[in-house]
Amino acid sequence: MEVEPNGVNYPKNMNSTYEDEEERKHFQRIVSAFKYYKPHSLQRVKKTETYLLSLPAHHQKLLSRYREHLNEVKRCIENNDDIIKLIIKDVTNIFENVTPEDASTDSTVAHRPILADQEKVQATIKQFVRDWSTEGEEERRTCYQPIIDEIVNQFPLEHCTPGEVRILVPGAGLGRLAYEIARRGYTCQGNEFSLFMLFASHFVLNKCRGINSFRVHPWVHQYMNNIEPQHQIKEVYFPDINPSDLPENAQFSMVAGDFLEVYTEHDYWDCVATCFFIDCANNIVQFIETIYNILKPGGIWINLGPLLYHFSDMPMEESIEPSYFEVRDVIRGLGFNILTEKTHVKTRYAQNVHSMLQYEYNSVYFVCQKPKKIRVSESMNVSNGSETNGSQEHEN
Repeated sequence: MEVEPNGVNYPKNMNSTYEDEEERKHFQRIVSAFKYYKPHSLQRVKKTETYLLSLPAHHQKLLSRYREHLNEVKRCIENNDDIIKLIIKDVTNIFENVTPEDASTDSTVAHRPILADQEKVQATIKQFVRDWSTEGEEERRTCYQPIIDEIVNQFPLEHCTPGEVRILVPGAGLGRLAYEIARRGYTCQGNEFSLFMLFASHFVLNKCRGINSFRVHPWVHQYMNNIEPQHQIKEVYFPDINPSDLPENAQFSMVAGDFLEVYTEHDYWDCVATCFFIDCANNIVQFIETIYNILKPGGIWINLGPLLYHFSDMPMEESIEPSYFEVRDVIRGLGFNILTEKTHVKTRYAQNVHSMLQYEYNSVYFVCQKPKKIRVSESMNVSNGSETNGSQEHEN
C-alpha cells in the first residue's frame, strides 16, 4: 500500500468489524482513557497536596520548594493533556474502511476509568521519547539499528529492487522502526494491536509535519527516584525528524489487528522484523509458527528483545513462559535455520536516564531463515532400459 500524500494509511484488518458492539465499546473505552488522563493525573497530585497540608507547619515550611514543584507537575500534566487532545481529535477517521459513525466516540454508556488503561496512556506518552525524540536515539541505536543493518545485509540496496522486498514489523508501536525500513526504500508494513499505540502513531505519522514541533513531559508521573525536581518535569520535544520525509513512491502502511488473525497468507513476506514483540503472546509457539508460515521460502526473521511474557500471572489470562533455550528448540523444531545468535545484548525500553532506578534487559538477538525450496530435476533416468523424467521440490 503506497503512502498517501497526507500520510500513512491505517487499514483495519481484523476478524470482526466495528459493527460488532464489543469492539465498538473497546474503541470508546480507549478514547475515554485518554480523556480521563488529566483528571486522573491531577487527582494523584491533589492527594499529595492534601497530605502535605496536614503536616506540621514547620515541616510545610521546610518543604516549600516541594510545594512549588507540585504546581509545576500540574502544569506539565496540562501540557500532556494538550497533546492527548490532538491525538484523539480525529481518531474516528483513522481506519480507511471504517466510517466515523461506526467508530463514534459518543456513547450514552459511561466508561468507568480503569487504572491499567491510565498506565497505558502514560506508557504511550513515554513511547514518543523512545521512537520520535533525540533523547530516544540511544535506545533506537541498540534496539532498532541491529535489525535495520541486518535487513540491508540480507537485501543489499545495490543488488535488489528494495520496493519489491516486503518486510513486516509486528508490534510496531509508534512506527519508527517500520518507518526507518520504509525510508530505505523497502516495502514495509507495521502491525499493531493496541489502540493506544495506533492512536498515537497515527498522530505522529500523519499530523506531525515539523521537527520538534510538539512537547511532552514523559516522566511527570514518576514521583520516586528523582535526583532533581527538574528530572520529573523535564520536557521532551518530538518528532526529531519530519515523518513525511519518505522517498517518492515509498510503500509504508500500518495495519490494526491481532497478528495471529491478520496474517494468515502463507509464503508472502520476504522478512519479518520483531523487536520486543514475541513475548507478547499467550502462546509464543503460535507467534513463531505464524512467522514461519507467512515468510517466503528463504525468507528472513530478525528478532531482538527479552522474554518478559506480558500475560504471565495476569488475572483471567493463560500463559506459557519457556526459557530462551526452549524457545530456540521450538524455532529449530518448526524448521528455521538460525544464522546469527547473540545473548546478553544490553537494551532498555523507554527509560528515564536521570532516574535513580534503571531497568536494563539482557536481550537476545537472532537471525533465522526459512529453508529455501529447491527444484531437483531428474532428467533421462535410465534404469533397466527405461527412461523417466521427474522433478521434486525440497526444502533446503
